[in-house]
Amino acid sequence: MLNIHVEDFGELVILGCQGRISNSDAAFALRDAVTCQTSRLIVIDLSQVDAIGGGGVGMLVFLQRWAQAHDVRLKLFNPSRSLSQRLENHAVIPAFEFATVDEITAYLHHGARAA
Repeated sequence: MLNIHVEDFGELVILGCQGRISNSDAAFALRDAVTCQTSRLIVIDLSQVDAIGGGGVGMLVFLQRWAQAHDVRLKLFNPSRSLSQRLENHAVIPAFEFATVDEITAYLHHGARAA
């Protein structure tokens, strides 16, 4: 089961994922959560994702291509070591950008000043 919590900061949307992306329902839920956003920067927080299956990896690749086609920056954040290894085993790591804590903090600070 996958739970997705959306934090919308205007320029930045953070999708906090918790659970497993191990079946098609979870992968499609992630797709729907990402593709309905209107922000130009979407960060998928993977810090609480326990496992990801082949369909989940494929969905992340699809979402990266979708983002590029829609002029959206899609970044992954804080995957566990086992999740990073799974992505590396599928040779998809080079396709993704990874957000840092400093980068997210800078976006949040900039958004707060602009408001």
